[in-house]
Amino acid sequence: MYVRPAAATAAAFLGAGALLLQGPATEAAEAAAQTAGRHGEPLVIAHRGASAYAPENTFAAIDLAADMGFAWVENDVQRTKDGELVVVHDDSLARTTDVEQRFPGRAPWKIKDFTAAEIATLDAGSWFGPKWAGARVPTLKQYLNRVDDNGQKLLLEIKKPETYPGIEKDTLRVLREEGWLDRRHVKHRLVIQSFGADSVKAVHRQRPDITTGFLGTPAVADLPSYAAFTDQINPTHTSVSAEYVAAVHRLKGAHGKRLWISTWTVNDAAGAARVDGFGVDGIITNNPDVVRDAVD
Repeated sequence: MYVRPAAATAAAFLGAGALLLQGPATEAAEAAAQTAGRHGEPLVIAHRGASAYAPENTFAAIDLAADMGFAWVENDVQRTKDGELVVVHDDSLARTTDVEQRFPGRAPWKIKDFTAAEIATLDAGSWFGPKWAGARVPTLKQYLNRVDDNGQKLLLEIKKPETYPGIEKDTLRVLREEGWLDRRHVKHRLVIQSFGADSVKAVHRQRPDITTGFLGTPAVADLPSYAAFTDQINPTHTSVSAEYVAAVHRLKGAHGKRLWISTWTVNDAAGAARVDGFGVDGIITNNPDVVRDAVD
């Protein structure tokens, strides 16, 4: 459970611009923080929304994150059989929807084998609890509009790019159509990341103004080659150390600013305190309230 924070508490984030309501002053402060280094607590990013408390990657999860005072949310993007981009983590629909009951003869229920219209009929909430029955898998367009309506910011992960050739171009097209590639969004409200280095390179090549992140833990000796095309190195918390964070911070990324490092997925207070002590810039978590309390 969580307690709704007071307005003063919700406004107290000091990471890379975690305030829900952005003005010129906070945006300038954010830019300065990313250039000069971390100031105050690490940025807390709600992983698939507040996914410890609501079904992941649904409107319910991002709305709850907003209600709890968290500006940054992370999501996962994949592509349907007919080319629609949808927000789901697994490449199969089986874990987080009722697809097995609705389409019993179509195992293993891969997203790439279903049309957007078919996926739109699925229940993406009941698996998490009866309270969320009827929640739907959002399209990327729907998700972007909801994040915008909430005044939030987006860490967008391109999932399994090797399964969806050209998904980077598709993602950028949807972002552009929904107004997310204007200067305000690109500078202050959007990061695109992937486990695929080639995918991150493709985004950087097509839109070099966008902040990008590589998910993983490259060897220290290889970090300069990653810094040529990305702005963030985002490793799992089990692979990070104070020495590794320092090595990342010694380099400048593709936009000439100090490389940023956000670690995932940290869901308990002890883990949050540990990576905070290493000096990470951001913490990606299913339990953003727990992490916030731990690093305050």
